[in-house]
Amino acid sequence: MTLSYYQVDAFASRVFGGNPAGVCPLEKWLSDEVLQQIAAENNLSETAFFVGRDGKYDLRWLTPTVEVDLCGHATLAAAFVIFHELGYRGEAIRFQTKVGELGASREGDVLTLDFPAWTAKRCDEVPAVMADALGWVPRELFKTRDFLAVFRDEEEIRSLKPETPLLARLDCLGVICTAPGTDCDFVSRFFAPGAGVPEDPVTGSAHSTLIPYWSARLGKKKLLARQLSQRGGELFCEDRGERVGIGGHAVLYSRAQLEIP
Repeated sequence: MTLSYYQVDAFASRVFGGNPAGVCPLEKWLSDEVLQQIAAENNLSETAFFVGRDGKYDLRWLTPTVEVDLCGHATLAAAFVIFHELGYRGEAIRFQTKVGELGASREGDVLTLDFPAWTAKRCDEVPAVMADALGWVPRELFKTRDFLAVFRDEEEIRSLKPETPLLARLDCLGVICTAPGTDCDFVSRFFAPGAGVPEDPVTGSAHSTLIPYWSARLGKKKLLARQLSQRGGELFCEDRGERVGIGGHAVLYSRAQLEIP
């Protein structure tokens, strides 16, 4: 069996930036085992698989080790492939996923995701293992699917060198570390070693948590965000109440064919 496969750098306007995602369009679903093997072979933080046509698709995301419930950059990458490689002429795409319906729209060369907003709950204390893992005690700590650790400034975020085996012991998918930005509204980094991703280059789904927090803190509905990984990424964010808009550029790195026995 031969499958089409694309690698797209999401939340980037040039190759070798942003977050690379694999995108694999399917005529029908393959077994979970095969999907996981493909994701592991690709060895990217996520590979997106979708089935459907005419702007309506079922979508799933897998890391090299597990399936995840929400992934932003691979959704952006999937939308890029549908618009630019598969020839879809509409302006909006609907994805059915394990967390409900998601959207993607385009305006010029910017793709914007319609994602759920996650309101974080304040934690009474910082787990000792987190402080040990990060080497810093965050000023505030919140929880949704992920921990949201708030720091003083951008320099503290840049200087983090976490002990990933310790972070993997926390009861969460990942740890978002964030602070005010110097040339943007806020910055972040994202670590998910328990899901096989020591540090994610740019994490769209983390902004389901970040956008409501920073919108409330700064009193702004539209925000500019940067993720401070080595590759880096820029996100155009909007607080829409129960939903968030997460926008960015994407660029194709490669087209390929997979030969599946």
